[in-house]
Amino acid sequence: MNIQLKGITENYRERMQRLALFDPLFRLENKREKDEKNQPIDYFGYGLLTLLFFFENMLIRNKKTSIQDLAQYLYQLNQGEHALSLEGYEKVARTVVETFRPPSGKRNEKTFYNWETREHESVHYSILKADRADVHTNTQYYKLDEQGLELVFATKEYFTEFQLSINQLVLRKQLEKGEFVGALRQIDEMHIDVESLRNRMTVVKHEIQRNIISDETYERYKQMVEDINARLTRENEEFSELHIFVKETKNRLAYDMNSEKDRKAYELILQIDRELGEVHHVHTMLLKESIDLKTTALQAAQEALYYVGIDSFNFKQEITAALVSKPLPLVTSKLLIEPFLTIEQSEAWSPLVIFSEQRIETQDGVERTTDFDDLSDEALQELENAKVRKLFGDIMNLVLKVMQGRDEITLKEVVDRINEDESDWLKRRIFYQFWYVMHQRSPITYDKTEDRNESLFEVVLELVKYQYSYIEVEELHEIITVTERFSIQNLRLRLKVGDEDGL
Repeated sequence: MNIQLKGITENYRERMQRLALFDPLFRLENKREKDEKNQPIDYFGYGLLTLLFFFENMLIRNKKTSIQDLAQYLYQLNQGEHALSLEGYEKVARTVVETFRPPSGKRNEKTFYNWETREHESVHYSILKADRADVHTNTQYYKLDEQGLELVFATKEYFTEFQLSINQLVLRKQLEKGEFVGALRQIDEMHIDVESLRNRMTVVKHEIQRNIISDETYERYKQMVEDINARLTRENEEFSELHIFVKETKNRLAYDMNSEKDRKAYELILQIDRELGEVHHVHTMLLKESIDLKTTALQAAQEALYYVGIDSFNFKQEITAALVSKPLPLVTSKLLIEPFLTIEQSEAWSPLVIFSEQRIETQDGVERTTDFDDLSDEALQELENAKVRKLFGDIMNLVLKVMQGRDEITLKEVVDRINEDESDWLKRRIFYQFWYVMHQRSPITYDKTEDRNESLFEVVLELVKYQYSYIEVEELHEIITVTERFSIQNLRLRLKVGDEDGL
């Protein structure tokens, strides 16, 4: 009988490479080291635990995982199974890491006979790879490499809620390798994962509204909602990183389309960008719903639980019957009824009363007081205006001194002169307010000072009224940076003779 089975040796190299991933675990199993009680150390189990440890740290986006962290985890997980100290577990962790990633930095290698090509070949694989390092503490961090993820995928059954995070990791690897068709399939799976998350959150919301009947149930659902929110937050961060990576890839391909293959790759990355954006949008809505679930739904359930307790409370049975049916110590009775008593209130006289306002009345009943009369708003405003008029007059004196008999001057010239004299006017806000108000009211004449707003310039006009009729201020285009705190537009001040209406 002629048997032709052509497909048996197809993809023989790829299958052998997947089997080679298990070799480090079997090399660990062959180690014969023992603990302090002369019991064999389960290196094979510690190898698998190491894989799962690094994988879980990838899921929670912890990018700083060292040998010391692994040793601490194994030490806490041990709980007396092996007689090893923390230093002993550091040695175990280092041995496992060096088996997965040789100290030489070279990848693991397996040589085999390829029955498809009829040649001896070698495959290389890397379970762990060095990530970043902390030079200050001399600490090296590690993370799972691509083949390490494949080994974990072959040895672990995943919970549904972690499926999206796993697909995100696989999608990132496919994009890095340029497998755009596979990336599109991966995004389709992510659509399904997000929809499953939506259905799961709907079920949780209904369960919260229906099943919370005790504090223990409330705490359990509260922890569940917080876990969902934390996981969605981490996944949202990963989506953002994927968007950045896709955008960079799209920009790179946009400038390198020399062949039909390049144009096809660019079309695929555009489709990936669009579909990934759709998945991310739906996922973002889920994140918002989880926040609402964490606040609104849980708060409503807690309030409902409170009112259920109020409605089910029977005062006669819980309080009255307990006091009347059996004699209780006085202290116990007081503690039992104390929550239902009103807050104690008492009147007391404070010595601070002597500092309060005192009423003094004469024999005819007229009240007298030794307090000063309060100033009215108009009186206070008049005092403030008088102070401003004096300061404006001082500034105008300074300007006239710098002008030295001229009819016009710029603000920049005044500032330069003040800087030479090392005066403190440039540090005071009133100096800039003077120029600002002058420009706002320009032109200013002595006749207009009867108006309340113009009365601020009475002292200013008194200084120039014997030679000039009005003051005019116009703005220039230059901006003067006077100090680190103050900048002002340059202005030109002119002293003019004549009627303002004739301008």
